Amino acid sequence: MQWTVPNILTVFRLIAAPMVGLIFLFLPRPAADWVAMILFVVASLTDYVDGWMARSWNQVSKFGAMLDPIADKAMVVIALAVLLGLHGITAWTLVPVTAILFREVFVSGLREFLGDTAGTLKVTKLAKWKTMVQMVAITLLFAWGLFDHYFIMQTFGMNGEIVSGILAGEVEDTVGLMWKYYGLMAASYGGLCLLWLAAALTLVTGFDYFRKALPYLRDT
Repeated sequence: MQWTVPNILTVFRLIAAPMVGLIFLFLPRPAADWVAMILFVVASLTDYVDGWMARSWNQVSKFGAMLDPIADKAMVVIALAVLLGLHGITAWTLVPVTAILFREVFVSGLREFLGDTAGTLKVTKLAKWKTMVQMVAITLLFAWGLFDHYFIMQTFGMNGEIVSGILAGEVEDTVGLMWKYYGLMAASYGGLCLLWLAAALTLVTGFDYFRKALPYLRDT
């Protein structure tokens, strides 16, 4: 194994994955939410950067090829587990998360069974879009927790009439409550919509991977 820049970025992403969850044991909220979201965003960006560097600099390695999908799946699985803990288990979160986790486990098992043959099954553009939508959805859901925290803290001590008056524009908004509310709505609904879209793309790409693997399964 060589410690090339792409491999270092991949190892960083692998280390960042558990920290997205463990950070909530060491820092109070919302500091933990900020660190988790920033870690996730930076790690997600390295997923694109390390692959581009490895190809452009001719530094593709077996170590990187092996570790890259592991780091990607660890990031997604741990982040989704954390988000379920933060926002609670409802049908709006549990159904798409279950679909995504099922696909990841299924495809990982299929790749392990196929062995070296799995490398011949190229990643499609739709799969890349799936990954991007997934990353944006998770980032928005982390932001949802932040907006929710600041909105609740800002309305602490206010009665319902004052809050309703501010949101309706009838009472002067001296604390910036309006933009926190709109941020909360945009992050929550946007994140959930993208999470469902990511789940749909996940199932489609998972079925496509299985369909392409069928000829190799029949030969075994």
